[in-house]
Formats: sequence, C-alpha cells, structure tokens
Amino acid sequence: MYDNCNNQGVDAKLRYTKMRDALEATGRKIVFSICEWGQNKPWEWAKDVGHLWRTTGDINDSWNSMVSIAKRTMELADHAGPGHWNDPDMLEVGNGGMTNLEYRSHFSLWSIMAAPLLIGADLRKVSPETFEILENREVIAVNQDKLGVQGKVIRSEGGNFVLVKPLSNGDKAVLLFNENDSATNISVTAQELGLTKAVGYKVRDLWAKTTAHTAGTISAALPPHGSAMFRVSAAKDWYAYPPAITTAADGEILYPGALPIVQPGKSVTYTTSVSNTGRLPIAAVQATLNVPQGWTAKATSSSFKPLLPGEKSFRTTWQVTVPPTATPGRFPINASFTFHSPHDTNPVTRQYTAEALVPGPAPKGDLFVSDLKWLRSTNGHGPVEIDTTNGEGKQGDGGPITIRGKVFAKGLGTHAPAQIEYYTGGNCSKVTATVGIDDRKVNPLSLVSYEVWADNTKVYDSGPVNGTDAAKSLEATVSGATVVRLIVRDGGNGKSYDHADWGDVRISC
Repeated sequence: MYDNCNNQGVDAKLRYTKMRDALEATGRKIVFSICEWGQNKPWEWAKDVGHLWRTTGDINDSWNSMVSIAKRTMELADHAGPGHWNDPDMLEVGNGGMTNLEYRSHFSLWSIMAAPLLIGADLRKVSPETFEILENREVIAVNQDKLGVQGKVIRSEGGNFVLVKPLSNGDKAVLLFNENDSATNISVTAQELGLTKAVGYKVRDLWAKTTAHTAGTISAALPPHGSAMFRVSAAKDWYAYPPAITTAADGEILYPGALPIVQPGKSVTYTTSVSNTGRLPIAAVQATLNVPQGWTAKATSSSFKPLLPGEKSFRTTWQVTVPPTATPGRFPINASFTFHSPHDTNPVTRQYTAEALVPGPAPKGDLFVSDLKWLRSTNGHGPVEIDTTNGEGKQGDGGPITIRGKVFAKGLGTHAPAQIEYYTGGNCSKVTATVGIDDRKVNPLSLVSYEVWADNTKVYDSGPVNGTDAAKSLEATVSGATVVRLIVRDGGNGKSYDHADWGDVRISC
C-alpha cells in the first residue's frame, strides 16, 4: 500500500504513476494499493495505475462510519472490475465496536461490493462468532467470483437497500440491507435481479445456510441494522425445496427509520405477518404475540389461517397497551409462528423479536438541548460532542464551540452527516440556535446544511453553509412533535471538513 500522507503537494496522479513504473521495473508481481482516501477520484484514472484504491477516508469501528463508507463505495460500482477494485478500507469485524449482527452486515456489504476483504482485527483475541463471520465460505465465494463484477444498488429508499451481483455461473447474489434503527421488510423479484423467467427459483440463504424455492419474490424481515444475503437461480426442480416463508412483527413508527417508540398509558398497533413466496401452500398457520409483564396484547384480527397458498400473505393486527407505570427502556416484543410445510413431517416453528422503546419523561421548560438525553445520535467522524466542537476522534477531544469569533459555552459539536434525536412527547414548541462551521476547522471544502424535523416534517432548512459564511440564526417550530431531530447533511463533496456547530441550541417546552 502506498499512502498519500506528507505528499508535499505533489500531484497524486504523478506520484502514483511513478510508483507504478518503479514497481513494474522490478519485474516482480506486486499488488499495488493506492491510498489517497478518494480525494483525487482515483476510480476515474487509476485503472491502469494500481490494482485497488481507497474510496474514502479511514474507517473506524462504528456503525455510522462503516455505513457511510459503504454507501459512498456503492456509487462507484461501474469503476470496479478484474484487476482494479474499489477499496472501502479494512474490515472492522471482531474489533468490538459493533454487534455481531452489524458485523455480519459489514462483511456482507464488502463481499457483494467485490471489495478487498482485509481483516482488521487481532485474530488471537476475537470471539468464535467473529470466526463464523470471517469464515463463511459461501459469502466469500460471492466476493471472489471470477466474473469480477461489483454488486450494484438496484433500489434504495429510506435506508433500505437492494444490491445485486451477477455471478459467473449465471446465478445472482442479492443483499437486502436495512441501515435503520427500526425493523423492516424488503423484497425483490427475480425479474428485477435480471434472471430469466421461470416457473420457480432456488434461493440459497448464505447466512442461515438453508435452501428454499420461490415463485419469483425474494424477501426478508430484517431487524435494525440487519441484512440477508441470498444466491438465486432459476431451477427446474424448484419443487424439491420447501417454499420460502418470511415471518415478521412490526410496530407503528413515526417516520421511516424511526425508533419504535411506545408511550406509557397508550396503545400501539403491532402487525404479525407470514408471507409464502413459494408455489406450494403451507397449512395450519398460527401466530402469537408475547409482550412484557404488565403489558397487554389483544388480537384485533384472526391469528389462525387453515391454508396459506403460494404467493400469499397472512397478517394479524394486535393492540398492544403499555401501562402508565411502565419504566423507560427497550423491551422485546416476541412473535411466534407455527405452520405445516409440505417438506416437513413435523410442524415448523419460527420466532421473530421486535422491540418497543419506552422513553423517559418529556422535557419541560426553556432548556439547553445539550442538557437533555438524546434518544440516539449518529455522526460522520467521532461522536457527537456536548458543549464542545467535534474533534473527530474520541469523546471529549474537541475544543470550545467557536463560530466567526464568538465562543459558545453550550451547544453540540457535530460532523456531517449527523443526526441527533430527542423525545419531546408533544410538549415542546420551538428550537433556536446559532449554526455554522467551527472556526478552527474552516476549509475551502467545508460544505453542509442544517435541518430540524418535527417527527416526519422538515420545519427548518438552512440551505448550503460553507466555511466562510456568517453564522446563521436558527428558529424552528416543533409544536406537537413526539420526536425532534437535528440533522446535518454533507454538501455533496464527501470531504472531511464538515465540522458543524450548534451554538446555544435551546428548546422551549
């Protein structure tokens, strides 16, 4: 790997081309990795210079870092191919900053993007679960397929992604990926995948290691940050495999990707579902829903289906009531399903766990937002900082919030893209702040926008803000909102100079 640190202003193309020539002059076979963090768009010129090139800045062992790098690399699929690869940086699998579920999504994304699978963990210290992820030969086979095509996004909406990678034997690898903090169902058709029309298709789940058949729809119920990876092919003997069945339980949410908030003393609707995407029927389908002690769940539609034909779904709605005395926290909502499949002598049982979030008390008074506990936060580099600017690394490494010479003792330090969410319970009316790029981090490439959302309604948009713009006074009406979201978006240049401050950000409740 040839890094671009301390480059003394030498043009990147010239620097890396000279190194290529020097390596070729040795007469040895050497893999040349270009690491200038995507700043000079190497995907446009480095095909004949190196074998792989970094697409972004450095990855760190966090969900937000991994996802932001993955999404940037997804956009570059057309530039990859045999001998010239997009490199989204090393794998963080096993380093401890993410869950095993998130690491599985991480490994799946890198694999379907035909990215180099460079292990970044100390294998002397990782868990058995880490080895299960890193040693999944069927997923690795997708990554290493000799056709050498990077998987492409064929659909992306609200943090839900469908990526498809053609394979050398005619199969299609497909990844269904849920970026969000709430569960979702994602489906795609064989026709969308580019497969030839057939009576039935063979679907291999590369993580569950099960094989089923479908009439043409491939689907998965995905938990927050979850994914499902399949290998799909047209099959004349489709009937030799059981029908593909997807089971799920979903609660009402305020907006796409929202946390599953349930408020004490109120009821919320959950829906259990059984989807048969195969051609053969299943029978005696029974759904049940179990809730925490003291809560109640009442079916408001039938929970039993004698026969569920192929290509049909069965849904049951449930009224879940939370007691007024419910304590704040995250609680499991457990769905259980049983049914008879034509390929199983015994009843099949499926489990699905959804989640309910009981928030703490809604705020009251005229308050600094930085004194409140947020529901969740994401940040482009490092953590969101409280009452200091963002330093890109660990918590507390930023200095005072300073915008155009004015220092703010209170506020939030973020780096695009960022989002902070607060539970307001309909109690609050207004958000005010002074916003702008931090003085010590101003760069000609700094470019962001600030937004405030009241549930699913955008109530403020700053428009583009660069490093030389005067500080902006922000005022947004959030009356009646259950959740208030403070968002910073990257201006579109993908650079690492977007240190976006929220000075004296207040909320009136």
